[in-house]
Amino acid sequence: MEREISGEQRVVLISGAARRVGAGIARHLHARGVRLVLHYRGSRAAAEALAAELNAARPDSARLVQADLLDTAALPALAAQAVAAFGRLDGLVNNASSFFPTELGSIDEAAWHDLMGSNLKAPLFLAQALAPELSRRRGAIVGISDIHVDRPMARHVVYNLAKAGHAQLIRSLAIELAPAVRVNGVAPGVNLWPEDELSFDAAAREAIEASIPLRRAGVPEDIAQAVAFLLLDAGYVTGQILAVDGGRSVVL
Repeated sequence: MEREISGEQRVVLISGAARRVGAGIARHLHARGVRLVLHYRGSRAAAEALAAELNAARPDSARLVQADLLDTAALPALAAQAVAAFGRLDGLVNNASSFFPTELGSIDEAAWHDLMGSNLKAPLFLAQALAPELSRRRGAIVGISDIHVDRPMARHVVYNLAKAGHAQLIRSLAIELAPAVRVNGVAPGVNLWPEDELSFDAAAREAIEASIPLRRAGVPEDIAQAVAFLLLDAGYVTGQILAVDGGRSVVL
């Protein structure tokens, strides 16, 4: 997927683009010249502010789509809206994700539905809905996985399962959509701590950061650079998951 072909700017849909890592990916891809379709669920104000920022930098380069990714029946319509936004779609970043602990003994259907839905089911059905367009454009998909797919986090049973499934989805789609569409993943380690302390309190965060070989938590730009590489530059790479974790997976 080259940055430009025949003078036409590439278009990428980012799920969960309004805040945090999604917004970082959006800003970096936009700086690379990509036009963006920014998906959000409930963060309308943040999504509108981000779109306004990007459009101020380059007019008519970012548009918004809203959907609840847990509503599987709505995903074909979301896909159609994303394609219609600029009349084409060349890439998909499956970024949207729920994250919270689920301790054995207290796991319920609601947690299963939320974590599996956002991290596994929606990426599958969104990729399926967009496959014809991405195949026409010889596009690419990047999924956001997690270094814990091979080394499970305590107290996060369902999240571990969901992200492990997403990793296998990436590899499976790379086979199913070849040779027209490349499919890869990025596996973050610590990249922006959760906004609450349900999973990691202050002491745990300090200990984890001290154990990272590069001695810092990641920032959205770290993930965004890897996503851009896999979407725009890595024309002979598919079915791979790149750890972007400061070396943490080496010492886990």
